[in-house]
This record gives sequence, structure tokens and C-alpha cells, in this order.
Amino acid sequence: MYSYVIQGSRQRLAVGKIIGLARTYRAHAEEMHAVVTEEPLLFLKPESAVIFSGQSIVIPRFSQCLHHEVELGVVIGKGGSAIPEPEARAHVLGYLVALDITARDIQAEAKKKGWPWAIAKGFDTFAPISDVVPAARIHDPMNLELSLLVNGQRRQHANTSLLLYSLDHIIAFISEIMTLREGDLIMTGTPEGVGELREGDVLDASLEGHCTLHVDVRKGP
Repeated sequence: MYSYVIQGSRQRLAVGKIIGLARTYRAHAEEMHAVVTEEPLLFLKPESAVIFSGQSIVIPRFSQCLHHEVELGVVIGKGGSAIPEPEARAHVLGYLVALDITARDIQAEAKKKGWPWAIAKGFDTFAPISDVVPAARIHDPMNLELSLLVNGQRRQHANTSLLLYSLDHIIAFISEIMTLREGDLIMTGTPEGVGELREGDVLDASLEGHCTLHVDVRKGP
């Protein structure tokens, strides 16, 4: 079982399902030659993909091209279904910085053939996450700087104000499809600047100084 580390607390909360969002920043959709949709596009990642700061992203033998995607993560503290938008924030425990690692070659092949691409997102170590910042410490989650350095060089940087959907709408929309439970993690999508990772790379992600994430990349067996 994987458990969040919550800043200022000894509480340990188990990681639940991980709900990913795609194409939530216009510039990223453009760099991927993809269209923006009226409602969020969702996919799932297994909780077994989680790793924490100080651990390693493992390149699986199935893939020759991994991409990094830095994201704001929203941890659910109070479950619910069909949550009204005005009540959405009351269901949030806190926020974190996350990396959605994608086996881009596997994803591209699956898309070309019209297959599901859960494999491209679901390998072990493909969901690095930081500790959780309690919601009360974040004045406005829709105005936070996201940043990712790879080997000390900035690869991604954006403000969450550029998200195409509000957090209230994201939470409400997801909860109409699937019940949200305590410990579920919503990964809200990545801004532009995604790029390839190689063995030995060192990644440092941050959420405006509230939390940081440090991981490296190694080859699997």
C-alpha cells in the first residue's frame, strides 16, 4: 500500500485511484498536435505507479521513449459523487506536484491502431509525487507556478491559471462519472515543454515553493 506524506501531520492516507487529465493546457495540446475538448479527457493510472521523492523512474524494457509531464495534483479528502461545483473545494485535502510519466512510443502506436493506451501510463514508477500541502496553506490553487528542471535545465514552467478547466469543474465533472473517495488523486494535466527522458537524468519539480519532488531515471532489469 502506498501512503501520502502530509506536511505538518503524522497522518498517513492511502493512495487511491489516480485520475489523469489530458489536454488541459492549450499550448501543450498544440505541441502534441491535438485538439482541445469541451470537457476534460480522463484516463486512469494504477496506484502501483506511485513513487516518492528520492526514488527512481525505471525505464521499462517495452519502451524506448519516456516523456516527462509535470502537473498539479489534487488529493481528495472527502469522498462524494455528483459533487456540485460550489462544494468541490470542500472535498480537497491538499495539493502536490506530480510527474505523469508516459511511454510515448507505446502511446503513439496505440493511438495509431485505435487501442487503449493504459499501458503507456501505467508502468511501475510512472507516477512520482511529492508530499501533500494541506489545502488551507494554498490561497489559490488556480494561481500557482509549476516548474520542472531536468539536469538543472528548465524544461517546463507554467501557471495553473492557464488550465482550461477550473478545479471546481474538474472535481464536479469527474464525480459525476465515478465516485471520488478519500485518498484519490487527480492529476490535472501538463503544460507545454514535455520532452524525452534518458538514463541518468535527474528531475526536480516544484509547486511554487510549497512542495518539491526529486527523482532520477534508471534502466530496468
